[in-house]
Amino acid sequence: MPELRSNRAVEDAAIEYVVALERAHGRQPRDVRFTRSPVDIESPPRLIEVKAVGASARGYELPFEVTQYKAALGNPDFYLYVVDNVRQGDPGQFQLRVLGGDRLQGMLARAKEFRAYTVPWPSADYDRAPVGLRD
Repeated sequence: MPELRSNRAVEDAAIEYVVALERAHGRQPRDVRFTRSPVDIESPPRLIEVKAVGASARGYELPFEVTQYKAALGNPDFYLYVVDNVRQGDPGQFQLRVLGGDRLQGMLARAKEFRAYTVPWPSADYDRAPVGLRD
């Protein structure tokens, strides 16, 4: 399998993986990333936020958007699926960690607010940006 190069490819692969697992467990998942939902997948009764990680998330913090945090807080149907080892491209080598219930609520209780701005950087602007230092 070829290595997945873009963040979008890593995310898409993780979403496809989770959708397939949810179907295998008898649920009916829907990819809702491009709607106003605070999660990536609705798989009744579960609301699933997927964190796709190229290598391993071990020891890292997990970012939540404000809407995701609010949707998760106190919600027993909210799950966080962390899919590790995605960049290498072979779903047979992906590793899934499922966080929900008391474990997730305990993690959320220890969350620290962080405010930041994301600045869009379209591919065309990236391609036109200078490479290296130019004095």
